[in-house]
Amino acid sequence: MSPSNQKRTRAKICGITRIQDVQAVVAAGADAIGFVFFPPSPRHVTVAQVQELAKVIPPYVQMVGLFVNASATEIQDVLDCVPLDVLQLHGDETPEQCQEIARHCKRRWYKAIQVKPDLDVIAEIQKYQAAGASAVLLDAWHPELKGGTGHQFDWSKFPKLDIPLILAGGLTPDNVIDAIHTTGAFAVDVSGGVESAKGIKDQQLIERFMQGVQRGSAKQCD
Repeated sequence: MSPSNQKRTRAKICGITRIQDVQAVVAAGADAIGFVFFPPSPRHVTVAQVQELAKVIPPYVQMVGLFVNASATEIQDVLDCVPLDVLQLHGDETPEQCQEIARHCKRRWYKAIQVKPDLDVIAEIQKYQAAGASAVLLDAWHPELKGGTGHQFDWSKFPKLDIPLILAGGLTPDNVIDAIHTTGAFAVDVSGGVESAKGIKDQQLIERFMQGVQRGSAKQCD
């Protein structure tokens, strides 16, 4: 099924650090849980933490590992201890570096691209698609931060291509319906928009966000 005729928008809740937040995400019906293996991030988790968090993640909920400019060896060291399903490469990795990571780690991967004002987004997506990306995530650009900015880019410029595209950046329970309607994204990815503090998720916000995803998906099918 192509991204353009999908029936349901998928959702990932990223930056999970606590067991109660895993449980809230699972109960709300998210498709994937994201763990940030990037020490400068306030949502950073250690391998030991994720080993404990993974114990309460049921089948059919994917574990996604977010890495920023990590080497294939560094990522493999994490995979040797944590059963991640998918890799999210969120740094300055080139298509060639992504291919090398995939070859070494034997995992599906997708690339996060920050949408800078002068970036040829379609050309950039196609480079990573040609390198074997399973999807591409489009995030708001920030001169210093790698994700988790709380900002959004111009959703009207969200492209329509034959690869699953994930929308991130500035999503909240209040705007996710409009975001899905405007972009037709294959999936949405939220972190700060469902938090009470950095790295601390709010159960009610998670529930409201997922209700918005469901309503946005229904609106897409109308």
